[in-house]
Amino acid sequence: PKTKLRSFIPVAFDNDAYSVKEGEQWNEEAWYSMLDKLEGKVSPEFVLLPDVVGDKRRTLENFFVYREAVSRRGWPVAISVCEGMKPQDIPCTADVIFVGGKSLKYKFDSLPMWCQAFPRVHCGRVNSLKLLHYCYEHGVESVDGTHWFRFRKPEEYLQDFISFFSEDQKNE
Repeated sequence: PKTKLRSFIPVAFDNDAYSVKEGEQWNEEAWYSMLDKLEGKVSPEFVLLPDVVGDKRRTLENFFVYREAVSRRGWPVAISVCEGMKPQDIPCTADVIFVGGKSLKYKFDSLPMWCQAFPRVHCGRVNSLKLLHYCYEHGVESVDGTHWFRFRKPEEYLQDFISFFSEDQKNE
């Protein structure tokens, strides 16, 4: 079923590159179509440019191929960072760092570096309360993770969120 966008709920748009299986092609036409359909209807927090998961060189090349399609709409441009990337590799026209990569070890070992170097950082595959706390402690702006809703009962993940936000209130 189609999900209706709500203006009071912040949204960001991924590029679906992570779900592409080896040997398959990423669907460029679908990505452009998504941008066209959403233009004028929503102001996303960011749009993640197409990356090649785990491939620094090709991800940086893609940044320059696809950046204009997002920036001309007035939307913040996100670049996915992966193994081998350092802050000095990031083009100055990137607005948001999306901490991706194939390896969870890379992702969470490098997260403090990205948070220190850039004001806006998003982290993908944050699928536990422990990782949610880790991201919060390092100043991550936003996170995502399919595990919260796909593999657990609502009362389980709801309790984790209540716990997280209750602890956050105590620390302020």
